[in-house]
Amino acid sequence: MAARRAASSLLSRRLTVRPPAASSTSDSALLGAGSARGLLPGALHRFSDAPAAAAATEEPIQPPVDVKYTKLLINGNFVDAASGKTFATVDPRTGDVIAHVAEGDAEDVNRAVAAARRAFDEGPWPRMTAYERCRVLLRFADLIEQHADEIAALETWDGGKTLEQTTGTEVPMVARYMRYYGGWADKIHGLVVPADGPHHVQVLHEPIGVAGQIIPWNFPLLMFAWKVGPALACGNAVVLKTAEQTPLSALFVASLLHEAGLPEGVLNVVSGFGPTAGAALSSHMGVDKLAFTGSTGTGKIVLELAARSNLKPVTLELGGKSPFIVMDDADVDQAVELAHRALFFNQGQCCCAGSRTFVHERVYDEFVEKAKARALQRVVGDPFRRGVEQGPQIDGEQFKKILRYVKSGVDSGATLVAGGDRAGSRGFYIQPTVFADVEDEMKIAQDEIFGPVQSILKFSTVEEVVLRANATPYGLAAGVFTQRLDAANTLARALRVGTVWVNTYDVFDAAVPFGGYKMSGVGREKGIYSLRNYLQTKAVVTPIKDAAWL
Repeated sequence: MAARRAASSLLSRRLTVRPPAASSTSDSALLGAGSARGLLPGALHRFSDAPAAAAATEEPIQPPVDVKYTKLLINGNFVDAASGKTFATVDPRTGDVIAHVAEGDAEDVNRAVAAARRAFDEGPWPRMTAYERCRVLLRFADLIEQHADEIAALETWDGGKTLEQTTGTEVPMVARYMRYYGGWADKIHGLVVPADGPHHVQVLHEPIGVAGQIIPWNFPLLMFAWKVGPALACGNAVVLKTAEQTPLSALFVASLLHEAGLPEGVLNVVSGFGPTAGAALSSHMGVDKLAFTGSTGTGKIVLELAARSNLKPVTLELGGKSPFIVMDDADVDQAVELAHRALFFNQGQCCCAGSRTFVHERVYDEFVEKAKARALQRVVGDPFRRGVEQGPQIDGEQFKKILRYVKSGVDSGATLVAGGDRAGSRGFYIQPTVFADVEDEMKIAQDEIFGPVQSILKFSTVEEVVLRANATPYGLAAGVFTQRLDAANTLARALRVGTVWVNTYDVFDAAVPFGGYKMSGVGREKGIYSLRNYLQTKAVVTPIKDAAWL
């Protein structure tokens, strides 16, 4: 049980600073005993100031998993798309096709919503005792652990994230989240409230109905758990649209959820594209609630479609341009390591990445030199190889977008101190890139790059950095690195963001709410707050005659 409770904090431990052995961070401290870079095969590439060579000198490792599920999941069965169309999901290490997946569109969304509606209106799921729903979710968590190796391999193969990340962090966190929400299922209750007269007043919390959910490509497994977990715990039915780049892991774990005892039609999974399947789900009149994670631009479209249809409530978890603030009292070695992980984690493809590194002028030069050294040491290669820290970007489109931002940084006058180019000649690998002398008006300091590009900015005072950190349309997260409690408290309260991490980063415990201010989203996910997204509040008032008390 202790191991299970700790699972959701695995990521926080990975992003908690360890004191470096020397001025640059020790590789063995990151990789564990027996996996230091000197012991790894030549397929791993450590960048130097020389022109970049291939990120891997050997053929990519064959993933140790078979693709079992490529069809749509509708009403408890895996079925072809109504059109018969499929699309390719590709291996970002090579650009080769992994599998062809059924391409859902509006007709398939209609079928899925109809199945979910029947399951909610007529089926057993919302009519089960809450404890029975709890037991299904707990069995599902057990099955995730039993199939952990398969799930992790699929996630790495389809998304390019390292196997160490998926096996050591993400799959255990999914199981932990499902146990967390399973535990909530029989603890959702209403209130009896006093009235100013002879009335009995109940406040009921009821399942909202059919929930449409759209998950992103950067964390498909975790977003599945963040959304499906609370929706099912509350007794709802779900239609989930996967990202077209990463459909495989969600289909696999959805099959396990049915094996755990979920009735047919309660969870339906449609793989497809945003303008077709996503738009159809967002505007569907039979959907009672919508939840979306993705870019701010797409979030605006989702919100508009929801409003124009049946005014369904919408939860949005969107983009960010999060500041990571290093004060002048910081241990520079530790600050460099934490800032590095806050930005480069998951190939930089993280909505809350610490992508604006603000460093106090007293330690700025030292920080830049050490940040450069750490980026040059970062191990880029096949994510299935042990010890690799950075795999490929998700696809060619994202790859090209990141390199355009790198060029923009150079053209705008920022100093490129590390990286700045592709890694190798195959797949979508990009060198860990660091810019110094970045100014607020530069695009690399304003836009969400979603890649391994660190922008380092200089500041002088707390008042100045607060103004500059808040001068963005985003407000998802922030990091603060300081030894002074007063400075930490001042910044934590002044920063207009949904999460502030102090001397740590990317702590995603199941009970901790997550969401943004401003254009970073609407509502919160995780914790008790996520349950509110999937419940309606109803007041029931009845008269009382000859009441003994009121």
